[in-house]
Amino acid sequence: MIGFFDSGFGGLTILKKVVAFLPDYDYLYLGDNARVPYGNRSQKMVYQFTREAVDFLFKQGCPLIIIACNAASAKALRRIQQEFLPEAYPDRRVLGVIRPSAEAIIETGCQKIGVLATEGVVASGAYRTEINKVNPSIKVFQQACPLLVPIIEAGEQDWEGTDMIVRKYLDGLFAQDRQIDKILLACTHYPILSKTFEKNVPSHVAIFEQGPIVARKLKDYLRRHTEIETKLKKGKDRKFLTTDVSEKFDRLARVFFGQSVASDLISLG
Repeated sequence: MIGFFDSGFGGLTILKKVVAFLPDYDYLYLGDNARVPYGNRSQKMVYQFTREAVDFLFKQGCPLIIIACNAASAKALRRIQQEFLPEAYPDRRVLGVIRPSAEAIIETGCQKIGVLATEGVVASGAYRTEINKVNPSIKVFQQACPLLVPIIEAGEQDWEGTDMIVRKYLDGLFAQDRQIDKILLACTHYPILSKTFEKNVPSHVAIFEQGPIVARKLKDYLRRHTEIETKLKKGKDRKFLTTDVSEKFDRLARVFFGQSVASDLISLG
């Protein structure tokens, strides 16, 4: 199976798009809901949690894992790839969401990019680093949106106050530069509010979600890496695991994944 890992529910918006784009493969999703959020934790702790999850998924037989979490991608992915894999699983692969998202928005040819993310991801500077590594001339403007994840998980995405809060964060972003014409939703929760974002930006501003980007990039990755692709089953099986109460996971997963989910409770660490 292709493993998907997130600290909670948000990665399901990535998985939803990947399954729609690559429906034949088997997928195993793990949400570490018992220890969410990762964004306000230290880099050392995020690495430990992420390594435990990756190790668990590998032991379930996943040859490839997508870390569908911006905080874990920012704080743990590079060390997982450079230290953990060569020592423990040299024939397995772990990919994240930051690099493909940065590549996709660079490919648009824009020069001024807005990034909306959680406080932890903004503080890490991961998107600015990754984008400027490829093209130093691109200006990257970041805006933290700390209230959006709690609002979404509380089921208040249609609350009138949510619209006001989204406008406040967009005002903060555009106050940095009015010429921003591309915005990346660099949190996997934010696609739940995509319509709210779209109606509150100027008509010339394009908004990018990570799900479609990761789906396209994963298809290309599997095309180029046949040594991984040939190990993957194509039985259209989907399994969901959580480290917290499975009933709560199933209820919220329906919002993020767009269909009913029956999860199993597991333990990490």
